Amino acid sequence: MSQTFELVVKPRKGWQPLDFHEIWLYRELLGFLVWRDVKVRYKQTVLGGLWALLQPLAAMLIFTLFFNRLAGIQSNGPPYPLFAYAGVTAWTFFSNAVSASSNSLIGNQQLISKVYFPRIFVPMGAIGALLLDMLISLVLMFALLLYYRWPASLLLLELPVFMLGSFLAASGFGLILSAMNVRFRDVKYAVPFAVQMGFFVTPVIYPLNYIPARYRLAMSLNPMTGMVEGFRHSLLGTAAQWNVMGLSLAVSVLIFVTGLYTFRRMERLFADII
Repeated sequence: MSQTFELVVKPRKGWQPLDFHEIWLYRELLGFLVWRDVKVRYKQTVLGGLWALLQPLAAMLIFTLFFNRLAGIQSNGPPYPLFAYAGVTAWTFFSNAVSASSNSLIGNQQLISKVYFPRIFVPMGAIGALLLDMLISLVLMFALLLYYRWPASLLLLELPVFMLGSFLAASGFGLILSAMNVRFRDVKYAVPFAVQMGFFVTPVIYPLNYIPARYRLAMSLNPMTGMVEGFRHSLLGTAAQWNVMGLSLAVSVLIFVTGLYTFRRMERLFADII
């Protein structure tokens, strides 16, 4: 028996908390939006879901050739291909999630202007769909561990913490940028550039100890610095940089909370100006 309820839409002003009751009532819609984005991404593609494997795998091979073999960057422990792939897995999810979510409201403007539902579902649905890509990438990661005969350990139990941190960081940025993109269309041009620059200030292709100690605290303010280090620590058993990972995780939570409140404050204007 389906549940019915009466919804009264009223204008809101100022900073608004998230309405968890409303989120729960519309929970099935979020699942639909996630599944829709998954199907749209691979619709009419020859390789389908294999693209979730090819993107990080190709990046790993290129980074190994140019940065490890030619530039001489070392991983200080595990084989460099494993080192690079673990970092690329985390960064690929984050970069794709921020890019997809920042344009999600504009891409669904007809739906937003005609039907009421929690608008936060649109960017969160885009990000949730990319979690599947991350899980597929991790399957290949375990296959690479077997190929290189690199032992796994109970540190794998810590991996969900860093996956959650990556999700919170991507969601926070995605909520802020998607809301801003409705009013300022310059955002869609700025995001690809910012993501590209963020790659170089995140230790994806180089170990953190390549950075002088006096700069590591500043790098920890980049939430993906600690998350990339956390992925490597849990998957490969590299040395734990708890000060870096802890600060980055705290920044991820802060960005997510800021994103929620920023999105809610701007949400009432979406249908009018989108």
